[in-house]
Amino acid sequence: MTVASIRVADDGVARCAWVGADPVYAAYHDDEWGVELRGDRPLFEKLTLEAFQSGLSWITILRRRDGFRRAFHAFDWARIAAYDDGDVTRLMSDEGIIRNRAKITATLANARVLTEWLSVDPGGLDALIWSHQPAPRRERLAALADVPAQTAESRALASALKQRGLRFVGPTTAYALMQSAGLVDDHVVGCWRAR
Repeated sequence: MTVASIRVADDGVARCAWVGADPVYAAYHDDEWGVELRGDRPLFEKLTLEAFQSGLSWITILRRRDGFRRAFHAFDWARIAAYDDGDVTRLMSDEGIIRNRAKITATLANARVLTEWLSVDPGGLDALIWSHQPAPRRERLAALADVPAQTAESRALASALKQRGLRFVGPTTAYALMQSAGLVDDHVVGCWRAR
C-alpha cells in the first residue's frame, strides 16, 4: 500500500500529508514547522515540548501548548529551576499539560542546567543547537517515507545536549527539534511550503 505524501486540504492548499484536516496542525505546518527559530527561550520551549511529545502525537502537544506556557511560566528557566516538590504536585494535577512525572522532573532539571549555563554563556543553547545544522540537502525529499527519524547530526546534537546535563534529549527528539526549529526543511515535493 502506498501512503500519500501530500494532501490537498479543503482550502485547496497542498500540504505534507501528516497535517491531515486539523486546522491547528495546518497553521503549525504553514507558519512554524521548518521556519528558523532562534533564541535560548524559544528553543528551550521547543526542546521541552518535543520531550513531552515523546511517545505521543505532536497534535496532542500543540493543543496543550498554551497550557504548557502557563504551567511553566512562559518557559522562564530561572523560575522553573526554583520549582520544588509542591510545583511537581501542581503540575501533575494540571489537566492543561501532559502529566508525566519523568518528563516534568526532566524539565525542572533542564531548567536548572540552563540557569547555570546561560548565566555565564547567554545564547549558548541557541549556539549549541544551531552548530549542528546539517548542510542543506541537494534535493528535496520526494515522500514522507524518505523523512528520517534521526540523523548523524541529531545524534551529535543529542550527545552534546546530554553532555551539558540535559535530559529527555535523544536523537529522535533532537531531530524533531531540528525540523520544528528550521535547522532542516523536510517539506516534501508538492507541498506549498517546499522551497
